[in-house]
Amino acid sequence: MQWGSMTDQPDDDAIDLSALADAELISQMHDDLYDGLADEIAEGTQILLDRGSSAQQVLDDALVEGMRIVGIDFRDGILFVPEVLLSANAMKAGMALLRPLLAETGAKPIGTIVIGTVKGDIHDIGKNLVAMMMEGAGFDVIDLGVNTSVDEYLAALDEHQPDILGLSALLTTTMPYMKIVIDTLKDKGRRDDYIVLVGGAPLNEEFGAAVGADAYCRDASIAAETAKTLVAQRRARV
Repeated sequence: MQWGSMTDQPDDDAIDLSALADAELISQMHDDLYDGLADEIAEGTQILLDRGSSAQQVLDDALVEGMRIVGIDFRDGILFVPEVLLSANAMKAGMALLRPLLAETGAKPIGTIVIGTVKGDIHDIGKNLVAMMMEGAGFDVIDLGVNTSVDEYLAALDEHQPDILGLSALLTTTMPYMKIVIDTLKDKGRRDDYIVLVGGAPLNEEFGAAVGADAYCRDASIAAETAKTLVAQRRARV
């Protein structure tokens, strides 16, 4: 028996991304994002840039649209958290190439979100997933991490002037801290300056309404969709 006889063979099924026309390449990148193939996403991103596509075009057509597809299947229970994390990691490989170019051109994100897990809670998988999906949807994300106090939220709001404040909790014992954060904003007359989204496994819509949030988001895909909708609505009123 010859050990490794199969793995030593060249991969005849490998796709030569450089041989694809732009539309085919973008479609293939959607598939590669879905499959969490970071190297392929980085390669496809560079090919499109080398062909003259703008960083904004690559972001919108290849990465954001690809993550939108991932988000739909995550929402519908076809994809699960480990798979979406792989997709988000692949997206980051493309974003690493695009972010400096976007900064040079002064391209604006569709919005900015400050997000963190509330004080007393050190769980971050759900929060990280929301942050990744938000970035994949075109938002600038400021991730405060876990165990975030009111003062840390307020400092980040002052510094970054975001459209959205995202509050995450996994423990039932830390859920009430969301109300403390929102009530503090009210006391300071700043509640209406931000869209406040809450999420986490033990939460529901009733809790979101009770603490004064603008929306409760059941999962990361819904959070991204809700964020885009609420930001668009707020800007339309200005």
